[in-house]
This record gives sequence, C-alpha cells and structure tokens, in this order.
Amino acid sequence: MHISLRTGEKFYINGAVLRADRKVSLELLNDATFLLEAHVMNVGDVTTPLRQLYFIVQIMLMNPADTPAAREMFAQALKTNRENFEDPEMQAGLSNAERLVAENRKFDALKAIRALLPMEAEILNKSNSAVPEAAA
Repeated sequence: MHISLRTGEKFYINGAVLRADRKVSLELLNDATFLLEAHVMNVGDVTTPLRQLYFIVQIMLMNPADTPAAREMFAQALKTNRENFEDPEMQAGLSNAERLVAENRKFDALKAIRALLPMEAEILNKSNSAVPEAAA
C-alpha cells in the first residue's frame, strides 16, 4: 500500500505517531494498523453520539494497548446510538460498524461510521426543529 504525506502531516501507525518533515511517499510492505491525520477527529469535534462512537473506534485504532477498555466504551456508545436513532438505515449502519470492529477491521468501521454522520446531522436537525421555541 502506498501512502503520500505532505510536509508536517501526521501519520498514526500501530500506536506510534509519525510526522513528515517533508513531502514523502511510503510503501507499507506488511499489515499495519494506520490512520491518516485527515481522518482523525479531535476531542472538540465529539459533539454528537455518533461522533463519540467514531472517536472511540479511533482510539482503538491509534492505541491498540487500550483496546479492552475502549471496547467497553464502544459497546456502551453503540447501545446509546441504537437507542437514540430508530431509523432503519442508521440501525443497519451501526450493525455494520459493530461487525467491522468485531472483525478487527477498525479502519473500515471508521469509514462506515463517517458515512453515517450526514444522516445523523439530518436526524438531529429534524428533532431540533421539531422542538417549539420558548416564549420570550
């Protein structure tokens, strides 16, 4: 697998954080767990239940040593998301993410969760607009 990094870009691989000091192209010759900086969600961006689920899977991917504790957090966050979102398509997406995590395909789980974020935003916007404005 070929990976191209820009100057200053971070690359997370097997729990280590690397930063490119110049534009570089890398070739991974074996299986490795990695994440590009563009896919990393910062703590301040964890503002919704689904984003919390994404962040937990991201932790599992970036820091494999903490995976048992993160798996417990994942199970709880998954339960919360299933309770919050009744939409069948969202439920199917959550089941897919759960399966991918169980198969140790965390990067694919992140992609699956990321694909659900627009749907979550739409659902949350509908529920927020359904709440009547408080009288002044």
